[in-house]
Amino acid sequence: MTSFDALDEEIRDARERTRRRERLSRQRVTLTGQIDEVRGLLAELERQLAKEDHDVVKLEQGGFFASLFGTKEERLARERAEAEAVRQRVHGQRARLEWLTEDLRSTDTSLAEVGTAADELNALLARKERLLVDSDDPRGRELADIAAGLANVEADLREHGEARQAGMAAGRAVGQVLRFLDGARGASTWDVFGGGGIADFIEHGQLRDADQAAWQAQRALDAFSRELADVGVAASPRLPKVDTRWFADMFFDNVIFDMYKHQKIMRTGQEVQEVARWVHGVLNHLAARCDELARQRDALTGRRANLLEA
Repeated sequence: MTSFDALDEEIRDARERTRRRERLSRQRVTLTGQIDEVRGLLAELERQLAKEDHDVVKLEQGGFFASLFGTKEERLARERAEAEAVRQRVHGQRARLEWLTEDLRSTDTSLAEVGTAADELNALLARKERLLVDSDDPRGRELADIAAGLANVEADLREHGEARQAGMAAGRAVGQVLRFLDGARGASTWDVFGGGGIADFIEHGQLRDADQAAWQAQRALDAFSRELADVGVAASPRLPKVDTRWFADMFFDNVIFDMYKHQKIMRTGQEVQEVARWVHGVLNHLAARCDELARQRDALTGRRANLLEA
């Protein structure tokens, strides 16, 4: 026996319990999804059953009008049969819900039995790693290199993930600006073709909202730029100014001025769209980089596990 035999046995046991926990966790996700689905079906069926029962009662209490489309007895039999069919489905889904709920309870009980398996495995692997690094075993040097590589990859992955989150927030904010500008563009088009004061009012409101949203979007873009700097990307995206001053010049309200306003809104929208495309492109780059880093992390983690569990 080597000095690691007992520790290796503990690692194998913890690994098996960790895999069992992973399987049970996946099963639990499936079970909760099935339970949510059945609850939705059951709620719909119960509403349908209440309606069917109401129709039966209504027909039972009916008189002359109940026989206009057939005999009352025939219609009653048909309505009762339809209600009974729905009732059977309600009973079936309730039974299914009970089965699934019991399976979930059983799964949770089993999960509780292996709840700390992953932490135990990590502790055992870390213990063996320390022993190997401190020993003359050739695996120790490689494990030390892997640990350093993992630390760097994890840090890079965290920073790129934070940048992605900031980018998605910026993308949503810029999208809000575009929606308001699109509303202003629609009102402006109407104004060009004679929308008058109502179109001006809508246009003004949409532009005011776009201007407020643009300030929020610029704040999000600034935060995105800071996060990008952490991953080595220098960028300073700027949104165009949303002009809301036209509406103070109401005495210029004519077709020529309306066309000028419309074209200005169109240009502003195009410039904002350019920023939105830039955000989308950078997010795609960050996603690809996160995938690459995740593969590097998984490869290092796999190599470490192979060394420690060999």
